[in-house]
Amino acid sequence: MSPVFPMLTVLSMFYYMCLRRRARTATRGEMNSRRAIESNTRALPINVEIVQYAKEVLDFSSHYGSENSMSYTMWNLAGIPNVYPSSGDFTQTAVFRTYGTWWDHCPSARLPFKRTPPTFCSQDYVELAFEEQVYPTAVHILETYHPGAVVRILACSANPYSQNPPAEVRWEILWSEAPTKVNGPQARQFTPCIKQINFPTNLIRLEVNSSLLDYYTELDAVVLHGVKERPVLSLKTSMIDMNDIDEDEDEEKYGCGMDTFNKQFSIVTLREWSTNGYFDKLPYELIQLILSHLTVPDLCRLAQTCKLLYQHCCDPLQYIHLSLQPYWARINDTSLEYLQSRCTLIQWLNLSWTGNRGAISVSGFSRFLKVCGSELVRLELSCGHFLNETCLEVITEMCPNLQELNLSSCDKIPPQAFNHIAKVGTLKRLILYRTKVEQTALLSILNFCSELQHLSLGSCVMIEDYDLIASMMGAKCKKLRSLDLWRCKNITESGIAELASGCQLLEELDLGWCPTLQSSTGCFTNLARKLPNLQKLFLTANRSVCDTDIEELAANCTHLRQLDILGTRMVSPASLRKLLESCKDLSLLDVSFCSQIDNRVVLELNANFPNVFIKKSFTQ
Repeated sequence: MSPVFPMLTVLSMFYYMCLRRRARTATRGEMNSRRAIESNTRALPINVEIVQYAKEVLDFSSHYGSENSMSYTMWNLAGIPNVYPSSGDFTQTAVFRTYGTWWDHCPSARLPFKRTPPTFCSQDYVELAFEEQVYPTAVHILETYHPGAVVRILACSANPYSQNPPAEVRWEILWSEAPTKVNGPQARQFTPCIKQINFPTNLIRLEVNSSLLDYYTELDAVVLHGVKERPVLSLKTSMIDMNDIDEDEDEEKYGCGMDTFNKQFSIVTLREWSTNGYFDKLPYELIQLILSHLTVPDLCRLAQTCKLLYQHCCDPLQYIHLSLQPYWARINDTSLEYLQSRCTLIQWLNLSWTGNRGAISVSGFSRFLKVCGSELVRLELSCGHFLNETCLEVITEMCPNLQELNLSSCDKIPPQAFNHIAKVGTLKRLILYRTKVEQTALLSILNFCSELQHLSLGSCVMIEDYDLIASMMGAKCKKLRSLDLWRCKNITESGIAELASGCQLLEELDLGWCPTLQSSTGCFTNLARKLPNLQKLFLTANRSVCDTDIEELAANCTHLRQLDILGTRMVSPASLRKLLESCKDLSLLDVSFCSQIDNRVVLELNANFPNVFIKKSFTQ
């Protein structure tokens, strides 16, 4: 046999396995449903089923509501239903922060990471604790408005109420499916067919993707059905499907557990071929380009085939951009240790959602950044609850070139720790949504990080004087292009005036749910006149927005693409027509609960301006 063929055979086999797994992934929801039904038919009725609502909300990535109230917050998922079976927009439900694709088409939008596996599409999550550990037999999700966002349901082996933390935390996917478009916003009980797992659980995680929705999805309650004893399967073999056996073999081979995942990173004994066939004739760069289309686990598997491909798969140039968020359940200190030698040139790193419940330690994170942080430009750490002051100190010391830092929902970081961020004078993007950053630390950051272009301070409840913060932004952050002040509790017309005068490059401004801003002071008129580059303006739930404000926007902000004036009582159809005629690029207009804009007006505007998505929410 020619020496060319062994190498081609190895690659062909690998390519074939990837195609098979990808094909199965595309119908994984259907297969899991079938397997779950068959499993249920095989289970012997030896247990009484326990039905329980969520006892507590343990963690979540975002919510629409305030940190100091219950309206539209994830905490509404605890307990019995508040709204179901009614449909509509209700404050007693759980609502995530975003919906649709609007957030991907605004100035603050971030570039996506490549190599994200097609099976991972989650944008947000919420974790729920239940009273008793059970082997799940069903999960009911009560959706009351714009259903269809849930894409994954997972169960955890750890008991959040146990005094003794487990040696290993396992997560198992009960159900998974790509986002789907549901016809109509009406309430429904969503009960997907789930697969059986081999451990009891009282910790359920929902992951959502709202990109196909026309408005915010609203969840009312989650019901967990299960039995105390592990169901015993009958010995009948007639129900066994060959595809099930095939997939199980693949799972055993490749592994879903953390240990197996980490072994994929480790060095293995490789057979050395006398020749690598045509690969010896291919330029190194071309092989690198081919491998750049593989996901991280696929790279690790291919690295175990031969020394040549091992060399390519471990080349640091393959890890310039690395997102570990899709593998959040399997990343720990050992994973980071294995990756260190491959990530010496890394520039973008996404560790969002990883490391919780002790999976990543402060020392493990610090060791990784000390080796791999020198070239980092972008660092995503959303919902990283292992982060503390030491971690932020290491980031500022080991990442001198850092330009983007995302600490969204890192609510365990102590307030004083944020002072360290001021040392990173190269920052251009800083996301502090739902953190405990205090005023003193933020003033220091604004003073020393004058290159900031994108800043998110949404739901930062520990800032006492937003006018002072806005004044500092106007004086120091002249390059600011987007600013999120969602639910800031005390900014006034004085702060808005300082901001508009000093940050005239602003293209995006979120002032939603800022109750101290009043149109009668001229603050919104001043914004429209001083910020002609505005593309996105959210004035959500400000009842004082009036026709004068809309007309000023129409006259001065002709590049406007997104406008949210939900809840105003003082805007007429005539002013909206002027806006729509003037702002040719407008694509989103939210007039929900605007008392002068009824459904008839919305239908008329939709007919005359078909390129604009005009949203009118309702409550039944």
